[in-house]
Amino acid sequence: MQEKKPLKKLRKKQNLILATLQAMSRKEIGKILRCKVNALCVIEIHSRDTVEKMYKMGCMTVSAFEWFSQLKFYWDREREDCYIRQTNTSSVYTYEYIGNSGRLVITPLTDRCYITLTTALNLFRGGSPQGPAGTGKTETVKDLGRALARWVVVTNCSDGLDYKAMSKTFAGIAQSGCWGCFDEFNRINIEVLSVVAQQILAVLLALSLFMKRFVFDGSDIKLDGNCGIFITMNPG
Repeated sequence: MQEKKPLKKLRKKQNLILATLQAMSRKEIGKILRCKVNALCVIEIHSRDTVEKMYKMGCMTVSAFEWFSQLKFYWDREREDCYIRQTNTSSVYTYEYIGNSGRLVITPLTDRCYITLTTALNLFRGGSPQGPAGTGKTETVKDLGRALARWVVVTNCSDGLDYKAMSKTFAGIAQSGCWGCFDEFNRINIEVLSVVAQQILAVLLALSLFMKRFVFDGSDIKLDGNCGIFITMNPG
């Protein structure tokens, strides 16, 4: 029980922080500050639940999966940069200013989705959350982007999209280092999808080879290794 004391102390500390934030949210404060406080409340609630789970399961080492699977931020003194680690993956914090926006409520399903998406990025692949409409597929990708300081560009797909428009979008994603999230990807015509699949493959292959520049759709363009491609699909 002595080894669980640090977690017990941290749990009490987090409850105090959360109580302070809740008290602040009940006061007459400005809209911008309220938005900030609400976002902090969401993050702190998830942190409290994580510590509570680790305490109950008796996690004693940094290699425990309950800790190993969390999104963690570390400052690398040698490189003088911030890195985000989750399971076996590591990603640099890109310091993209997202603005004073709200945060997604993190559930156990969201945690598992984060693990899947960060692992896919580490393997130079894309992500494809699936599920019924309105379940938070796109918002999950956007919130992970906020956590990693990535700008997420959402494209609502339709049968009017052609391969030329998609080519320009992929070229912009590759050069800027942002994330592209293509909502309702299944709406694109099957004839266009065959070409789009080759375009995505070209970007992902260049990422896996750690290329600085590559030929995409006949043009030689630079490649930012922080870029990512995600699609969401609704069943039916």
